[in-house]
Amino acid sequence: MDAMREERRAGWARWGTPEHAKPLPEAVAGLLKQVFEVTPPAAPVALDAVAAPAALAGEALAALAAVVGAEHVSTETAERALHASGKSTPDLFHQRTGELPVLPAAVVAPADHDQVLAVLAVCAEHRLAVVPFGGGTSVVGGLAPQADGHLALDLRRLDRLVAVDPVSRTAVLQAGLPAPRADELLAAHGFTLGHVPQSYEYATIGGFAATRSSGQASAGYGRFDDMVVGMTVATPRGTISTGRAPASSAGPDLRRLFLGSEGAFGVITDVTVRVRPLAPQRHYEGWRFASFADGVAAARRLAQDGPRPTVLRLSDEVETMLGATGRGRGDGGCLLVVGHEGASVDRVAAETADALRECGGEPLGTEPGEQWAVHRFDAPYLRDALLDAGAFAETLETASFWSALPGLYEAVREALFAALPVPSMVLCHVSHVYETGASLYFTVVTAYADEPVARWQRAKAAANDAIIAAGGTISHHHGVGTEHRDWFAQEVGPLGVDVLRAVKRELDPAGVLNPGILVAP
Repeated sequence: MDAMREERRAGWARWGTPEHAKPLPEAVAGLLKQVFEVTPPAAPVALDAVAAPAALAGEALAALAAVVGAEHVSTETAERALHASGKSTPDLFHQRTGELPVLPAAVVAPADHDQVLAVLAVCAEHRLAVVPFGGGTSVVGGLAPQADGHLALDLRRLDRLVAVDPVSRTAVLQAGLPAPRADELLAAHGFTLGHVPQSYEYATIGGFAATRSSGQASAGYGRFDDMVVGMTVATPRGTISTGRAPASSAGPDLRRLFLGSEGAFGVITDVTVRVRPLAPQRHYEGWRFASFADGVAAARRLAQDGPRPTVLRLSDEVETMLGATGRGRGDGGCLLVVGHEGASVDRVAAETADALRECGGEPLGTEPGEQWAVHRFDAPYLRDALLDAGAFAETLETASFWSALPGLYEAVREALFAALPVPSMVLCHVSHVYETGASLYFTVVTAYADEPVARWQRAKAAANDAIIAAGGTISHHHGVGTEHRDWFAQEVGPLGVDVLRAVKRELDPAGVLNPGILVAP
């Protein structure tokens, strides 16, 4: 068993493995005890105790084994359970209770693009739904197709850095390559992706492309879909390759068809990405603003008029007080984290400081910024600790144009508070900025109470309704999956949905690719 599979087993029903667990900070633990009166729940059901329907057998299983080798096809219940869902809080609840809504009938690990094509051909022949699986970090139901007995297509063996072009500053990365390993391989050539989302420790390159991921340093490095200059995609009808030049007017850009398609149109097997030289300098610092509105105005100033930092992250008053990692500030206002990476950090940091002072910002020095950088991946581990303690924590995100952002912020908060029990907490931050707008990322903390998953689904639906009504997008970087699908249909309209269905029919005539994801059957 390879290291990745061992880590998945160790991390059953959690975000990360037990050895990487984070204890609840005293401020959070005290809050849970005094305000939420939580009670620790029962211990999670062991992975080996999960019940499963019948596994794949017969001709389809034999055909898959002939393609990839019998040792790369698993019908073991534990392996199937590990590939049954992602890492949303509802997913973790289902894992902890052992009641998984959908289990794959088998897990198959192809070695290369040709084997992926052959697996898809077998699935189309046997009408076997197939779900691409990378790091398993989906938080929107992207790994739960509307099909019984599907096949989990684990891409872990497609894990190579295929080529580096130092002249063009591009690299070809296979889809199953974990993000940290990709950075290690690129660093040996003096390059980096600069793509560091919160899922970074476990996510894969293919997942970044399939969900149009956006990293914490997107202000400087850009979104992942903007990094992709070409890709190779396997479909039941054959191969599509895109990206012959840095730019083209030769018809619509097919890359954009597969970026964000979440396995519904094809399986991305490799991407050609723009890379950047490793940054020789880095500098992180914190700034205080009197209000969230003041901080948003300062972020807009930098996004539109520059200088634009590599990282720009603004917490609202509640998140600042508590802190995304429980290490909040007690002096009120809102914390803006500013990070600079590159060759001229001192000059850019000084220019940024001048702009932030003009916007009413108060410099807090490097400590808040450096603390954020050290703890930038802690939040999902703290969610594990909250679940262990008896609290419910979940997130949702959106984005809009600057002019609509204040109304969107208030509308989502009001919808969540109206749908959640008392007491509940709603935190928010801006972590991705553009000339024309920004993202909003909300975190909810409340007690378990009765039927926590169903209750959250009602609250999430209310928030989704508010997002659409306020002119926001249903997802800035988490994707669509099944949880956002109905609201995505509202966002793109009936004709847009018909166009996507027509594309799927052409590329996937048998309808085996991640059915029910992105668009309803």
